[in-house]
Amino acid sequence: MTLIESTAVPTDLCKSAPPAYPRPEGQDSYTISEVVAFTGLTAHTLRWYERIGLMPHVDRSHTGQRRFSNRDLDWLAFVGKLRLTGMPVADMVRYAELVREGEHTFEARQELLEQTRRDVVARIAELQDTLAVLDHKIEFYAGAHRASERV
Repeated sequence: MTLIESTAVPTDLCKSAPPAYPRPEGQDSYTISEVVAFTGLTAHTLRWYERIGLMPHVDRSHTGQRRFSNRDLDWLAFVGKLRLTGMPVADMVRYAELVREGEHTFEARQELLEQTRRDVVARIAELQDTLAVLDHKIEFYAGAHRASERV
């Protein structure tokens, strides 16, 4: 092991690569249509997220048009992950409120994410069980098909 290897900062192999933003920091002002194209969300969904408090304050241009930043894109990507977990919208909004309240809410945020993680782990177990049943049935039908070909 070389000195460089021994002093290297460990890499989190589970962490995804940083997103490739369309624009660099400082030049990151996106219209709602650009965010729609980049995220796949609809303009209606983006406006709804803002209305229910799921989207932090979105800047506006001098004409009142929404202007999103790379930080907003990061938030939307995180919200997308929360949606995939099956987290209820009310819990996502609660999480967003806790974020806005500041660092003193770290414990509450952690608990909310830990509960969501427990729910995800339970769903994974249910899906693994379901997959085993499907595999068993598929193998049954494959065996029945092979047996019928021998007759």
